[in-house]
Amino acid sequence: MAPIQIYNSLKRKKVPFEPIDPTNVTWYACGPTVYDDAHLGHARNYVSTDIIRRILTRHFKYPMTFVMNITDVDDKIILAARQEHFVNKFAVAHPTIDEHVRSTTLEAFNTYIAKYNSWAAGKNLPLLQMDMSPNQYTQEAGKLQTKVAEATLTSEDDRPKARMHLNTLLTATEALNGNNVDSQVFYSNAEGVLRPYLDNLQKGSIDSKDHTIFDKMARRYEDRFFEDMDALNVLRPDKTTRVTEYSTQIIDCVKQIQSNGFAYESSGSVWYDIKAWEAAGGTYARLQPENRNDEALRADGEGALTDKAQQFGKRSEADFALWKRSKEGEPSWRSPWGDGRPGWHIECSAMASDVIGSRMDIHSGGIDLAFPHHDNELAQSEAFWSKCENGVHSHGEWVNYFLHMGHLHIQGAKMSKSLKNFTTIRAALREVKGKELAAARRWRIVFLRGAWRDGLEITPDVEKNAVDWEEKLNFFFLKALDVQKRRSNATAHANGQGGSIDLTSQLEAAKMHFDEALRDSFNTPDALKVISDLITEYNKAENVSHESMLAIAEWITDVVTMFGLDAEPKEGRIGWSGIDIPEDAKAYIYPLSALRDSVRQKAIAKSITKDTVFDTPQRPSNPSAQTQPYAKALEDFRSELSNLQKHDASSAQYLDLTDQLRNVKLWDLGIYLDDRETLPAMVRPLNDSLKQERLDRESRAAEKEKQKTAAASKREAEEKARLEKGKVAPEEMFKTKEYSEWDEKGFPLKDAEGKEIAKSRAKKLKKEMENQEKLHARWKESVAGS
Repeated sequence: MAPIQIYNSLKRKKVPFEPIDPTNVTWYACGPTVYDDAHLGHARNYVSTDIIRRILTRHFKYPMTFVMNITDVDDKIILAARQEHFVNKFAVAHPTIDEHVRSTTLEAFNTYIAKYNSWAAGKNLPLLQMDMSPNQYTQEAGKLQTKVAEATLTSEDDRPKARMHLNTLLTATEALNGNNVDSQVFYSNAEGVLRPYLDNLQKGSIDSKDHTIFDKMARRYEDRFFEDMDALNVLRPDKTTRVTEYSTQIIDCVKQIQSNGFAYESSGSVWYDIKAWEAAGGTYARLQPENRNDEALRADGEGALTDKAQQFGKRSEADFALWKRSKEGEPSWRSPWGDGRPGWHIECSAMASDVIGSRMDIHSGGIDLAFPHHDNELAQSEAFWSKCENGVHSHGEWVNYFLHMGHLHIQGAKMSKSLKNFTTIRAALREVKGKELAAARRWRIVFLRGAWRDGLEITPDVEKNAVDWEEKLNFFFLKALDVQKRRSNATAHANGQGGSIDLTSQLEAAKMHFDEALRDSFNTPDALKVISDLITEYNKAENVSHESMLAIAEWITDVVTMFGLDAEPKEGRIGWSGIDIPEDAKAYIYPLSALRDSVRQKAIAKSITKDTVFDTPQRPSNPSAQTQPYAKALEDFRSELSNLQKHDASSAQYLDLTDQLRNVKLWDLGIYLDDRETLPAMVRPLNDSLKQERLDRESRAAEKEKQKTAAASKREAEEKARLEKGKVAPEEMFKTKEYSEWDEKGFPLKDAEGKEIAKSRAKKLKKEMENQEKLHARWKESVAGS
């Protein structure tokens, strides 16, 4: 059997997967920075990670230890927590929007403009007038956004940042321009400018030893993150590590790197020494060496709160912080270098080394983490584990395989919390009318249909393709469940074994191709195509045996569950959740469907009489509130059927009754009866395809009716015009200046100049007079009739 091939970012190619210890594959995944709700970009990363984890553990049967960190203290959390704290404090102190609140917000608005101008200067972005009033800004906002869109920039990342800043100012004007505004609405609109303004004024009041406000925010969003992951059916980590719980290990890790000669202290901060590492034979920026001199990426890696003073004493611009000396407004921990906090990158090295050790099989994260985060992790971790004998350093590879998940783009833009251009996972799961499970499955299918390491653009076609694939499986599972039910009651249906066609060979081939796809660096797009193609083969075949069909259904159930498209299946279960009608409905709808089948069959055969006896189930005496709608549907149908029999109704009336039950009453209950020629109707829940089919039919019927009405109107108008024309008597129609002489019937003999009418023209005029005689006769009939 071919080995598993994995695309390894360290090698920039596919390589065989050879775990250090096949009895325990180790995997460390970079987790979230918890200062806001997770968005669909995060979903793409963590769902894709979850899918690969499931493939390795459930398809290839590798035991695994999966570790994920929670970054619960860093620049983003510190800033967000502080700003939220100060705005909330200000709002509590000023519950009424008075002149002080407005003047403070106006000052914040002007300060924000100044900071925007400072940032935009040199980036070829439009600058703002410093004395611009909120009202002026509202009027100019559209023009400014147009200028941003048309600007020629050295970095496209600056454009969405500019849009975000301009939108923040525009939202603030809604507060400042309003009168008698509700305080909650005011602060919601103004917080974008108030947050940095109040933070800059009050951050010095924060006690660095009191981590409460930072921990409170981190815990809140960590809980929400895991709720989102649960909703997406992402497996929980085997071990979750948090930065704030690892301060001792992080300090020890920094001390060891410094002791090994690859770090130095300056003014209370500790810096990784890239030159010393490379001089000892190490390699820096192994994942993305082309980015090692990218100043913007390096600055982003150091964090938004890093300032020039904090970097005093760095030996090289490329060196990065392992430990940052304490600054006002930030949480701090005691260390050998003074009060401070961990750098961003060291947290993962310390935590992964503590839990997994000096070597791990897999390290993963989004592609944006490759440089500088993962490159820095590699360098400092291998420096931590390095050995020095006789003045010679040696180190092994800390990570065997780096897996980087591609970005998610919607309408061409990468989602980013910092740019505030994201759709949260919670919002995305609510889009399917509260059916979070259905939405979660839909998004997982979208991600499965794209290669995990490639960028994924969400377009209407991408979403439609996911829906089509899901609906194809839905209908196949429905047919399989129907077969399963009929086999369990074979005495009631003669065809309990189905046809004679055996698709075992096709199933075995599909299993082989499915395995080959997953061995090819977890090629889930091809794996999903294998499933779809197998269902297509089943759909094309006729008289497939029930045993063969159920074997296919059981295998597909297993693999889609392995992919996380449903919860863990019960023994012998076929399909996935959401394809069956509600449990509360079954006791009423199944008997109702059987009764309807009987009525429909007899109506088609025109064999119903007043005396025909139907096996009509009785309504239970005390249906619950949940079952009441279904119980009523059964009772109403029985009553209407009885009424038709009393009046000796026609077969057409009985068929109308069965159609009304299917198309109106059960449809409104979210249930559909799929009629079949030789089998009972298939009972199924309504889905998007059925609803769309009806909308399309109704649209076509409406268009046809519209065309029919338009044609009738046209005919009516034409008839009206003909009748109007018919008012003129034929003997008067040519009495015009065009002619000078006529016969006794009004037919022209000579033209206006006295010349005789040519024979060819006379022939044409005679035809026109004959037509007018007919029109005039119709006009007289219409007048007489009215």
